Amino acid sequence: MKIAFTTKGTGWETMMDPRFGRTEYILVYDEENESFNDFDNRDTTNEAHGAGPRTAQKLFELNPDILITGNGPGGNAARVLEQAGIEIFTGAREMTVKQAFEAYKAAKLEQFNNS
Repeated sequence: MKIAFTTKGTGWETMMDPRFGRTEYILVYDEENESFNDFDNRDTTNEAHGAGPRTAQKLFELNPDILITGNGPGGNAARVLEQAGIEIFTGAREMTVKQAFEAYKAAKLEQFNNS
């Protein structure tokens, strides 16, 4: 399974970024081979509009099974992610990536529902 995180950097000890669309990085952890792949998303931080859908499109291309973030995506981005079959979990604020992963495994994060 591939798990994507919205982060402020790369690696297990980096802090989560609670934002979705304007997250600094997307970090994808592949549980099968225990490896990371990261994407620099900082070019969306100054966008006035469309950051969420652009980040959702990048996630679609990275093809994770799960997204773990702080606050969750907005309506348009959430629809793109749901259509891609990506499950979204929120509540990973002020955690490291490792802490967010452990919270997900312990079922301590909220499953996002766009309705």
